[in-house]
Amino acid sequence: MDMDFNGDLACLDAELLQLSEVSPLALKSNPCLAQELFEQWLSLPETSRLVKSLVNDAKAGAPLNIPGNASSPNASSSNSIPSMFPAGSAPPLSPRSSSGSPRITKQRAGPSSLGSPLKLVSEPVKELIPQFFFQNGRPPPKELRERSLFRINQFFYGHMDGLQMNEFKAVTKEICKLPSFFSTILFRKIDVSSTGFVTRDAFVEYWVNGNMLTMDIATQIFTIMKQPDRKYLMQDDFKPILRELLATHPGLEFLQNTPEFQERYAETVIYRIFYYINRAGNGHLTLRELKRGNLITAMLHADEEEDINKVLRYFSYEHFYVIYCKFWELDTDHDFLIDKENLIRYGNHALTYRIVDRIFSQVPRKFTSNIEGKMGYEDFVYFILAEEDKSSEPSLEYWFKCIDLDGNGVVTRNEMQFFYEEQLHRMECMAQEPVLFEDILCQIIDMIGPEDESYFTLRDMKGGKLSGSVFNILFNLNKFMAFETRDPFLIRQERENPTLTEWDRFAHREYIRLSMEEDVEDASNGSAEVWDESLEAPF
Repeated sequence: MDMDFNGDLACLDAELLQLSEVSPLALKSNPCLAQELFEQWLSLPETSRLVKSLVNDAKAGAPLNIPGNASSPNASSSNSIPSMFPAGSAPPLSPRSSSGSPRITKQRAGPSSLGSPLKLVSEPVKELIPQFFFQNGRPPPKELRERSLFRINQFFYGHMDGLQMNEFKAVTKEICKLPSFFSTILFRKIDVSSTGFVTRDAFVEYWVNGNMLTMDIATQIFTIMKQPDRKYLMQDDFKPILRELLATHPGLEFLQNTPEFQERYAETVIYRIFYYINRAGNGHLTLRELKRGNLITAMLHADEEEDINKVLRYFSYEHFYVIYCKFWELDTDHDFLIDKENLIRYGNHALTYRIVDRIFSQVPRKFTSNIEGKMGYEDFVYFILAEEDKSSEPSLEYWFKCIDLDGNGVVTRNEMQFFYEEQLHRMECMAQEPVLFEDILCQIIDMIGPEDESYFTLRDMKGGKLSGSVFNILFNLNKFMAFETRDPFLIRQERENPTLTEWDRFAHREYIRLSMEEDVEDASNGSAEVWDESLEAPF
């Protein structure tokens, strides 16, 4: 047991130790003598009783009152600890002050006359940590809540029975700050009993008391769209908002008499959303994926812009038109399925047979058609987006899986040569000067700059700005030739509109071409109703 004897050592006398007085000089010259005297003193019965008494008092929390201590002048001298030093020869104690002694920096519980570590220390004040996790969302601050309630009262004033669906759009847009085409789905989310009305109290309970008010807009949209028993969005969850967009957006009014193409447009938008945002590729769009993507910005843009074709991300009708027409051109029997022979005709036979075989082996993506050897419309949407914009990450992942023959995450020289052999043969058949693979490989290494020049990884591909051109070199002859010739007109276009993607430029060119073909066909048929005839064709 470690004990700190910092009391008045002048209390030891020779009579209690049954020794004659010892000269201080003798103790100083012989330290071992002092140690022996101290051990002998500890062995006395009176000392043992005194120490036990002090320890029991300390355990009980009673103030320690050592008789004979310098800080206890009123203590009885009869019970003092006998001194082993001559009278007046005891060394002085060091002065005690709150600033000079590290022993008394902590607050003590109750007064005490002994500077001992056995003194009780009061418990430190507990710091109150504010709540930072709320299972159902953070409650709104009082000021925000009151301001929101004031606005809600204004919109519901005079509507004792509540608002009907056609009156609720202003609430969706002005109070909730959501796109107006979320009005119907939000209305039905609140009107769980299908009464046809949303009362003021029901809206406050859902939006304010449900803590929707304090969520960011991505979380609000995710919460409104998803099913209660799921933690992700599926394709069907987007259909209600697209139905309302088609019914209310001025840029899509011309489709109201053609429900078939309304459905195709909605499907195409959904497929494009999942192609770019659902990076896991499992059909389950999570909140994290939604926040990382640009869908929310595109939705807000679509709500404000009257010309839907200016909303290039996801919602452009012209982009849908191009995708659907390209599919219709390949689907010769119009059974809404295409096979290898159909796809090989894409882009004026631009692709090699070997890459088409890899696509139909479903290596980059499993087909949704569920028919052996057949690609459905959704599968084609993924293909054309990957083919026409090889600068995007989904496209790089799609084509990397195609050329990674053994699926080990590494593309070797032999795998690249396997695909380039067909390109080389096609160049020879077209009487073009062939480019040897060794020269092509050096060019590819310069374009990508891989960490290890003996192979290429997906990370290498994503880190290079010319990765898309590498895939064109391997299996798209038309784009390979265009890359070699470097059309100055296309280069100037890219510099003038750096915000446009390869897909945006392709869709714009194709839409102009398809529109001109429709105009010529309509003129030959003597029809002035361009839109009506094109929709009946179809397109």
